[in-house]
Amino acid sequence: MSTSFTTAISTLVLASAIVSGAAAGETDGGQQAILKTISTMTSSFAAGDLDGVLTTYEEGAVVVSAPGQPVKGREELAAMFGQFIEAGIDFDYGEHDVVIAGDIGLHLMKWTSATPDGEQSALSVAVLRRQTDGSWLMVIDHPFGDHVMMDGH
Repeated sequence: MSTSFTTAISTLVLASAIVSGAAAGETDGGQQAILKTISTMTSSFAAGDLDGVLTTYEEGAVVVSAPGQPVKGREELAAMFGQFIEAGIDFDYGEHDVVIAGDIGLHLMKWTSATPDGEQSALSVAVLRRQTDGSWLMVIDHPFGDHVMMDGH
């Protein structure tokens, strides 16, 4: 490896570490607030608390109920989540990954659920926006964020 190439890589790694450290320090509170929103949503869903679920979304939020099927509006979201709650769908959740850029946050998490056709699993991708009170609400929630990577897509 040439010295200039090695120096360039070292500089890039160092710059990345500095930026990551600064971002972690600036966004740690934001990350915790985002995780609180996600926790409120998932625990409300598990408890069958439709109102609790809806409080985690902005007024104009969009949720993808199935790949290619976005749902928007408080009434439509209430109907969709109500059907899921009534069906008794249960989820297990994996690790969380949160990325923040200003007042926009990205939350990634794997979920798994037992279905009549066997176990289903996907990557949940949610975009959140910081509210004026410092809390975070979901704007876009796509529980099938990895569907384009599946066979046939």
